[in-house]
Amino acid sequence: MSEPFEPPDDDRGAAGDGAAGEAGGAEVAGDREGAANPSTPVLRLELDLDVFAGPFDLLLSLILREELDLLEVELAEIVVAYLDHLEERHELDLEAATEFLVLIAALLELKSRLMLPGEEVDELEGPEPAVAAEELLERMLQYVRFRGAGGWLAARREAEQAVLYRAAPLPPALRRAPVEGAEQAYDPAVLGAALGGLLRTPPPLDLPHMAVPRVSLPERLGVLRGLLRRAGRFSFDEAVHDADRMTVAVTVFALLELYKRGEAAWEQCEPFGPITVRATGAQRTSAVAS
Repeated sequence: MSEPFEPPDDDRGAAGDGAAGEAGGAEVAGDREGAANPSTPVLRLELDLDVFAGPFDLLLSLILREELDLLEVELAEIVVAYLDHLEERHELDLEAATEFLVLIAALLELKSRLMLPGEEVDELEGPEPAVAAEELLERMLQYVRFRGAGGWLAARREAEQAVLYRAAPLPPALRRAPVEGAEQAYDPAVLGAALGGLLRTPPPLDLPHMAVPRVSLPERLGVLRGLLRRAGRFSFDEAVHDADRMTVAVTVFALLELYKRGEAAWEQCEPFGPITVRATGAQRTSAVAS
């Protein structure tokens, strides 16, 4: 449907497909010129059917102009062709798939109405076949028109992404206070001095008065081994008497190191009770000898 077309001059009502024929009035035909957007991927779908070979938009054009009988078109083959097209592209465009579903559903509805015998159509509840077919065709053409309008708007938006607009100040009538009557609240020199103070590098902090306790693990190992050699056992509170928290923590690590080497063990009869450290192995022999 890349070029405009006009309804044929012959009597459209005399065709065998009366429902589709009466739907192609002058008002609908006038909208067909710009209805389909040639850039739509679904409308460019190439078909190879028994009664037609060409793009999908040309098939729709022939059906709407009654130059091709819809009853002779196998809609299932169109669906299969679209599925093959999706497998070749290895991707799914949701907008294109939605458009295809709308168009194929409209063709199915129109074909189902054409396949019903005339005497059974009168028994159905709903609008007349000619009115229903006209509404269906109008809906198809309207959908394609809106689809084309959406594509045009998207192209315009993409083209204007690089455009920057200047933000002009408010007109004087809309300002709460006119610029001419505005008064300064602070002296510019005071403001400059405040900002200048922020740009200066502050002097380094004086921290000599803050003493950082330094204690090493070998030092605490020596203290614990000395206590074990003198008495063979001692209380943990005795080993850390008047010590700071860092010394207590390092002493715990030193006690664990002695336990790992098999030089000491400890006992605690109850939770949070006193801890008694006793010598084992070589330390016990040294304590007895002394």
